[in-house]
Order: sequence, then C-alpha cells, then structure tokens
Amino acid sequence: MQHEQHHGHGGGHEGHQAHGGGVGWGMAASATLHCLTGCAIGEVLGMVIGTAFGWGNLATIVLAIALAFVFGYALTMRGVLKAGVGFREALKVALAADTVSIIVMEIIDNGVMLVVPGAMDAGLGSALFWGALAFAFAVAFVVTVPVNRWLIGRGRGHAVVHAYHH
Repeated sequence: MQHEQHHGHGGGHEGHQAHGGGVGWGMAASATLHCLTGCAIGEVLGMVIGTAFGWGNLATIVLAIALAFVFGYALTMRGVLKAGVGFREALKVALAADTVSIIVMEIIDNGVMLVVPGAMDAGLGSALFWGALAFAFAVAFVVTVPVNRWLIGRGRGHAVVHAYHH
C-alpha cells in the first residue's frame, strides 16, 4: 500500500523505493565505494597536510574531514555536471546524495583511527598508520553499506544521482 503511494514520485526512482526490499546490496556497496573513494582521497590528503605541518590530532582530523566532504561531493558532481546539469543544481544533487553517507563514514573511520593505539601519532612513514587507516576505511565501508541501502530504498542518498546517469 505504501509502495503505491510512492509510485510515480522521485523522477524515475520507483524501483529504488520499496522499503529496501527492491534495493540490492550490490547497488548499496557500489554507492558506498563511490563515497569511500572521495572520502579516502580527502582523508589521506588531510592527514598528509596535517602531518607535514606538524599539526595536532584535532586540527589534522578537522582538515581530513573537511577534505573528505569536498572530494566526496566533487566526485558526485563530476558525473552530474557531465550530464549537462548546472553547477548549482549539481551541488544540490551531491549534497542530497552523499551527506549522510559521508557523515557516517567520517564518524566511523576517524573513530577507528582514534581508538587504534598510536595510530594518529605513528606518522606517514609508519606501517601502523597506514594499516590502521586501511582498517578504518574497511570498517567504515561495512558500516555504511546498510545505511546507503536503506537510503536508496527510500529514494534518497545515492538514488538521487541515478536520474543523471541515464
């Protein structure tokens, strides 16, 4: 009954809205991997810059999170802009598509980095730092996939981008 209320709503996303039942784990994993790519670029760049300037953990994490959002949104916008959408509308699509996913991913991966003993202080030349970061990204991916599946199933999150991929 509720699915019928959604039919015709969402600009071509009807197949994504059946309370998660019609959304495959593969689609959610793909959306999460896309998000993780942008987040990882920003996180690593932030960590490199913060470490290079000798910043403390808080400043480095703030920069890494800010850059994760910038690169996460930029990757989404790139595809939407290629579809001929203007910058302002592409930004709105990216904000709608990625914000929740990036927030979850950032909370998880930075939380993991903070709880792995010595990871934040290990430095860029350390296997501990890079191993902890890889582990943090893996944990963030596993936690964020079901979030994205739930969002896509309701026509939100990465589902809003699909209208521009066709």
